[in-house]
Amino acid sequence: MGLLRMMSSPKLQLLAILAFGVAMLLIENQIQKLDESRAKLERTIARHEVAEVEQRHSEGAGQELSLLADSDDNIIIYNRVPKTASTSFTNIAYDLCGKNRFHVLHINTTKNNPVMSLQDQVRFVRNVTLWREMKPGLYHGHVAYLDFSKYGVKRKPMYINVVRDPIERLVSYYYFLRFGDDYRPGLRRRKQGDKKTFDECVSSGGSDCAPEKLWLQIPFFCGHHSECWNAGSRWALEQAKYNLVNEYLLVGVTEELEDFIMILEAALPRFFKGATELYRTGKKSHLRKTTEKKPLTKETIAKLQQSNIWKIENEFYEFALEQFQFVRAHAVREKDGELYVLAQSFFYEKIYPK
Repeated sequence: MGLLRMMSSPKLQLLAILAFGVAMLLIENQIQKLDESRAKLERTIARHEVAEVEQRHSEGAGQELSLLADSDDNIIIYNRVPKTASTSFTNIAYDLCGKNRFHVLHINTTKNNPVMSLQDQVRFVRNVTLWREMKPGLYHGHVAYLDFSKYGVKRKPMYINVVRDPIERLVSYYYFLRFGDDYRPGLRRRKQGDKKTFDECVSSGGSDCAPEKLWLQIPFFCGHHSECWNAGSRWALEQAKYNLVNEYLLVGVTEELEDFIMILEAALPRFFKGATELYRTGKKSHLRKTTEKKPLTKETIAKLQQSNIWKIENEFYEFALEQFQFVRAHAVREKDGELYVLAQSFFYEKIYPK
């Protein structure tokens, strides 16, 4: 009876509950470790099965398979929008091409015209498709999107690009034409000598700062249709959105250029291995900075934002930004203030026939 009274005391009951709770936590921990071990074993077995299948299928394939495996047939087209940090990015490609064994080619169009004639479109598609000596290759230039499937090409190139806040891009271009940048400071620019600020230009209704000058990123993504270059066209906006989602491997934003480079390196190491480190430490990072650029007044910004062209261009920019942030959220993580790329999160299993 005395023993029963001792067992029924509240303190002993509490101790028994705590002991039971600790025991359950230990058991759950062991179960979790067993689950993790089982998952690792399944992945190991799956990798072994994949290796066996690949080895069997590679027997007799000879050099043809090795040529395909190296992805040496890949082509990237970077139809760069002016004043979106495109020079900084292309300089990284030029620095990497020797080490990573790929070619970089600049598409230099007459008077920087982004629209090619029909005959030049055919020539360009033929060059890019058949010029084997330049594969793998990255082509870059201020040209509008070109749909290769329109010309009967079976394997289309991969498109990439970067966009920027529309007003920020126009302001940068405005001052660039007048004062140049720190890339080639001695070069005489087209509007050199014009000291009028962007605010003064907007206030006086100047043509170089008119809302129509904002219309550039949408037509670059829309392409070579006439409607693409009709400033304020809703059709062009929707076509640009469609191409961004369906025809571009990745579209980054100037404000988050490092993240764009990091994701490209993870997705296409054949081209961009070492790009992130080079961007962070290389001498050419953020190389091209427009000089004499003045901050805008609230009145100037408000006046530009009243235009329908700004609203449509900004809608496209916000769409591109949202898409990029979605891709980034599934590709990288931040830890202790540093970004890192997520490891592969899928594997193959249950591979038949054996």
